[in-house]
Amino acid sequence: MNRMVIGRLRRLIVAKQNPSSITHAGRTAVSAVVSLLVARLFRLPEAYWAPITTLIVMQSTLGAALPISAQRLAGTAVGAAFGALIGTYFPGNVLFFGIGVFLIGILCAAFGVERSAYRYASIALAIVMLITRSSAKWVIAVHRFLEVSIGIAVGLAITALWPERKIDDRAHKPPASP
Repeated sequence: MNRMVIGRLRRLIVAKQNPSSITHAGRTAVSAVVSLLVARLFRLPEAYWAPITTLIVMQSTLGAALPISAQRLAGTAVGAAFGALIGTYFPGNVLFFGIGVFLIGILCAAFGVERSAYRYASIALAIVMLITRSSAKWVIAVHRFLEVSIGIAVGLAITALWPERKIDDRAHKPPASP
């Protein structure tokens, strides 16, 4: 029984389509560091959100990262704005947090927005509204948007400037027998 479970887990984890590589690890590390340094250059109080965002962006090719990055940027903007508005008047209030998530969902449904943008908007709302800080909610919202924007920009730039080559499957297969 244990061997079957381990075998199933192994098949879920070990890459067949998109394996990790040394190049990918280098690109990802450089991107994360650059993103953190840029966010610190702007003296953002929670600069760690920039490299976290970059780490997410770096897991895709440029073609795949671009649409999700646009959705993340739009969602973060909406969620941060809602968080600033609702959080200013009802900081940490569970009922109004739920109402905010629901209203963002209605807005996204009305405009036919991708679910991932709705997810990012709700995450930004939670971060701005529910984490207790001494700054005004609108300041926190602007910082959140800037931190995510830096992470996206750095991730996309490095993905575009330093693309990772696809591994040629033929080069790794044993030669055919005669």
